[in-house]
Amino acid sequence: MLPSTLFSLPADTEVIAPGEVLRRRNEVLTSVLHLESGRVLRGVLDDGFLRHQLGAVEGPFWLDAASALMGMPFPVDMVADTRLQVRRLPIEAFRRSLAAMPAGARGLLLDMAQGYRQQSELAVSRLAQDAESRCAQWLLKHAEPDPSGAMQVTLHQRKRLIAAQLGIAPETFSRVLRHLRELGLIHGTGNVLNLPQPRALQSMAGC
Repeated sequence: MLPSTLFSLPADTEVIAPGEVLRRRNEVLTSVLHLESGRVLRGVLDDGFLRHQLGAVEGPFWLDAASALMGMPFPVDMVADTRLQVRRLPIEAFRRSLAAMPAGARGLLLDMAQGYRQQSELAVSRLAQDAESRCAQWLLKHAEPDPSGAMQVTLHQRKRLIAAQLGIAPETFSRVLRHLRELGLIHGTGNVLNLPQPRALQSMAGC
């Protein structure tokens, strides 16, 4: 669908080793990558690892054309699953080539790019919601009444071990707890967390 003239534009060819990060979420693009060979994993990085995968693509494939088309930051993380060969095209040259397309074809491309981005953003959002849901369920499961009758949770284990039980990275667990504090769903210091709004937590947990 993209114009064939893109392949005649000057571009740097690179060989990328397995495990190398190609793109990071919210990265502002200065180039566009065409995967000529190899396999790339899409998802969300946690603690340097792609713990949450949203699928894989194999070359030949334009890895970030949708974001470049729309002039928006990249929505997911991308990591090389195998040895890759990619062409890196400056984003200005990419956009100039697209600007020469007929208006109807360019409009169709933009519509497809918007749909692709919405799907990616929704998938990342669901991953975040899933982590929050699991944390909320864990808090409710371990909640006990304090002397005043309010609910509280005592963290008897290190956060790293709790995160492992939940199947998420420690950084994700800390981020979710911080978000719950901002929402007013937990508060307290040290190893004791008070739950002032257990019904709101139940709603988040899907109970």
